[in-house]
Amino acid sequence: MEIEVRRIAETEIDQLMALYPHLHADDVPPDAAKLRETWREICRNPDIAYFGAFVDGRMVSTCWIAAMPNLTRGCGRQAYLENVVTHPDFRGKGCGKAVVRHAVEYAWSRGCYKVMLLTGRKTDAVFNFYRSLGFSRDEKQAFILRKGRNDGK
Repeated sequence: MEIEVRRIAETEIDQLMALYPHLHADDVPPDAAKLRETWREICRNPDIAYFGAFVDGRMVSTCWIAAMPNLTRGCGRQAYLENVVTHPDFRGKGCGKAVVRHAVEYAWSRGCYKVMLLTGRKTDAVFNFYRSLGFSRDEKQAFILRKGRNDGK
């Protein structure tokens, strides 16, 4: 099986959105106009990149990464990696690793000194997946604040 990893084209939004139910089954997709507007904004932002792993022209895995400017660490950028998902039929075949590695290389090419990610999954399989890519869960602790749910009110 040959895996092609590349930046997702603006015209490939439908393939991208077809993967997201495998990430969050209960997520309610935005209306079509809002989705297209947001996707155009993302595609025009030079600090954000969406990557896909393709097998026979079909997008089977994806993630996005934002390489953000920073005033510490010698003004080295820091990257945030999110929404890593692989279609269940392609898990364990290297597609997820390929797309994450590609995103990390992109971060290094943009002058980032670190890549951070969060996962809502709490399984050994997910933890081992990220560890196998070199990520450590021992360096920092994440805290999440959601509007209207746990915002101290």
